[in-house]
Formats: sequence, C-alpha cells, structure tokens
Amino acid sequence: MKNLLTIAILTLTLASCNTRNTPTEEWISLFNGENLDGWVIKIKGSPLGENYKNTFRVEDSIMKVSYSEYDTFRFEFGHIYYKEPFSSYKLRLQYRFTGEQMPGGPSWGYRNSGIMFHCQDPATIGLNQDWPVSVEVQFLGSTAEYETTTMNVCTPHTHIMIDDTLITEHCTLSTSKFFYDDAWVTAELVVYADSIIHHIVNGDTVLTYSRPQIGGDLPEGFTLPQGTPLKEGYIALQSESHPVEFRKVEILKIRE
Repeated sequence: MKNLLTIAILTLTLASCNTRNTPTEEWISLFNGENLDGWVIKIKGSPLGENYKNTFRVEDSIMKVSYSEYDTFRFEFGHIYYKEPFSSYKLRLQYRFTGEQMPGGPSWGYRNSGIMFHCQDPATIGLNQDWPVSVEVQFLGSTAEYETTTMNVCTPHTHIMIDDTLITEHCTLSTSKFFYDDAWVTAELVVYADSIIHHIVNGDTVLTYSRPQIGGDLPEGFTLPQGTPLKEGYIALQSESHPVEFRKVEILKIRE
C-alpha cells in the first residue's frame, strides 16, 4: 500500500511540473472590436489613411468591407494594414462574405478577399497601385452555382517555392473544402519568416509552400531586386468589390 501511495504522489508531482512547464500561448488581438485603431487604410486612387466612402467600418464588433456609399466600383481596390510588421507568427481570424458584389467589380472579384502578408510598407505604395508587393492568402466563397476552394495562394509581385519548384503563376489552389453563402470560416496562417508557410482552414492544413521572394513585374519605384527573400512585412485585409466581414483577428508571435 505504501508503494502504491508513493507512486501516486510521484505521478501527481510530475503532472504538476509538466503543467507548470508548458508554455502558454500569448495571442494578441489586432482588432479591438470597437474601432479601426491600430490599422491604416490604403485604397487605390486615394492617399494613405483616407477611408474612401467609408469602405472599412466597424459595426456590431465586426470589421466590415462595405460598398453602401458607392454607386459603382471603379477598381478602387483597397487594403487595411496593421500598424507594425511581423516576421514569424501564427495569424488567425474569421471571415464571411455577405450580400452581392458591387456593380462594376471584376468577375474574379466575386466572393473574393484575403490576407496579404509580408507586405511592403503601406507608406511606400503608389497612389494608383492595385496591390502591395506581398503574398496573398486568397479567400473565395462558394455558392451552389459557383464552387471553389479557399485559402489559395496568390503572388502579387512575388514568387514562392512548392517542393523544389519556383512558382511564377499568379495563383495556386489549395485542397480546401467548399464554404458556402454567409458561413463564418476560420482561417489560420502560419509563417516562419522566409521559410515555411502553412494555410489552415477550420483546422485543416490545405496548402504549404516556402521561400517567398520578390519576383515578376514590380510597381514603379520599387527597388528591391528579383529574388530578394521576403522575411517580414505588414499584414493587410482586402477589399476587392464584394462585401466581406472579419472578426477575432489575432496573432501569436513565434520566437525564432
């Protein structure tokens, strides 16, 4: 009996030690659910910081991309950037598409949005530049008539590697399921600087690639040479002509 009691005490002691030694994940909320503090807006054709026609707004603790003040969409592609750059991290958020695409939007803009990461400094983006130099986690929504994967990767002014192959095509599809109508979808991005990147949707890893780098046609005035590794940058959320909503935007920094 004494031996059994000793074993039980040791087991409880070890379990307690393991619990104390397990690091807790320190997730940081980037969106406070009340306003757009900490974020900066850049919409094509408008200067940095101008929220053209109140495109980005907060309602009911949700960050919304809205076109209620537009009469038509004239290629005012927009992005809202968090105020500081990051290198290695986990980013997670929830998104959903709502309503109808704004008249004038491009056909590919239907139920289309995303996360741009390793972005160039928004202060360096040209007045009429469509997209930042970055890598895009592309969100696409499905309907019964239009089914497509989400959490794809697109590469505005950049290239990536998949296995040992340099990928120069603009977009590469993930293996995700289809997500329909206005359902909330949980997106997670895992970034190890200029090494490995994972796309995760509702807990499933649907795409992995590596070595993001400068590549392809570059915006006027952009000076980094082709092949330059992208090790860090800003995080942005997109407005591309279809209403979309975001919530629970959080980041966990990874120590390298």
